[in-house]
Amino acid sequence: MIQHDVSLRGLNTFGLPSVAESYLPLRDLAQLESPHFRTTPALVLGGGSNLLLRENVPGLTVHVLLGGVQELGAAAGAGSGTGTDVHLRVGGGVDWNQLVRYTLDQGLAGMENLVLIPGTVGASPVQNIGAYGAEVADLITAVHVWEYGHGARTLRPDECDFGYRDSRFKKEPGRFLITAVDFRLQRNASSVNTSYGAIIAELERLGVDQATPADVALAVTNIRRSKLPDWFFLGNSGSFFKNPVVPKTTHERIQQDYPQAPSYPIDTDHVKLPAGWLIDRAGLRGARDGQVGTYAKQALVMVNHGGATGEDILAFSSRVQTTVLEKFGVNLEREVRLIGG
Repeated sequence: MIQHDVSLRGLNTFGLPSVAESYLPLRDLAQLESPHFRTTPALVLGGGSNLLLRENVPGLTVHVLLGGVQELGAAAGAGSGTGTDVHLRVGGGVDWNQLVRYTLDQGLAGMENLVLIPGTVGASPVQNIGAYGAEVADLITAVHVWEYGHGARTLRPDECDFGYRDSRFKKEPGRFLITAVDFRLQRNASSVNTSYGAIIAELERLGVDQATPADVALAVTNIRRSKLPDWFFLGNSGSFFKNPVVPKTTHERIQQDYPQAPSYPIDTDHVKLPAGWLIDRAGLRGARDGQVGTYAKQALVMVNHGGATGEDILAFSSRVQTTVLEKFGVNLEREVRLIGG
C-alpha cells in the first residue's frame, strides 16, 4: 500500500531530513505486476548508504525489502585447488553486511574483504562495491531485474558492464530494479585475498600466518573501524568521492612537490590516486563548516555532526572539490547519488 509524505530520515545513513511524496515498500515479487512498476519510480531505496537526499523527494519512492538467501548448488571449482563452488541467490533487500556474516558462518569464502560495507544486496551491483583488493563483480554470476515497461529479466555478468565503482545499472538509471543477485563463493577454499597492504599488516599484528576467510574479515573489520565512523552514531555515506583516475603525467607533476604521493596503476598511461590523500594534503581532513565536515581519521568521508541538510553537505562537498582542483589540478567526482529537490 502506498503511503504519503513519509520521512526518510531513518532510511539514509547520513541521517538527513527528507520526505518522500509517496512511499511503497516492496516485499513480494508479485507487487511488480502492479501499475506502479510500469514506469520508473523517482527513487529505488535500499539501505540508503550511497545517497545524498535533499529535503523533498517528489514522486514515488520504492523501498526494496525483498529477502531470502537460497543455496542453488555446489560444484567443483574451476581452478586447481580452489575448493568447491557454492552458488547463492540473495534477495535485493538483504542487508549486505549480514550476508557477509552469514557466508562466514557457513564456511564460505569470497566476501570477507567486503565486510562492513553498508547497504543492501540489490545496491551492490549498481556501485560494483569494492574494498581492500576485492570487487563484488568478481563474485556475481547473474543479476535478476525488473525492467520497467518490459518485465522480469536475468542479466549475465558480461551484460552488466561492470567497471571501477560502475555498472550498466549506474549508466542506465531508471531502467532496472534489481530483485536478486546470484553469487559464486567457495567452501574449503585453499587461499584468500590478502593482496592489500593494510590487510597484510593487520594479519601480522594479529599473529596470523595462514589466513582463513574469518581472519581476513576480522582484519578488514579492525581496519575499517579504526578509520571509518559508524553511521549509526555519526551520519555518513562512507566514501563520498571516487578515487580519480588521471594521466601518469598528472601524478608525476604532483610528485614534484610530494615525492611520496601514492598511486595505483590502471594501464600504461593512467593511474588511480587516493581521493582521501588529495583531500588530506589539501588541508581539509577534519575540516568543519557548521554541522558538516570531513572525518578526522579519514578525509574521504563526509560526516553529518547533527542537524545538517542535504544542501549543507552538497555545499561543503563543492568546497572540497574546488580546493583539490586548485591545489592539484584534479577533479573529484562524487560517489554518492544526489536525490530530490
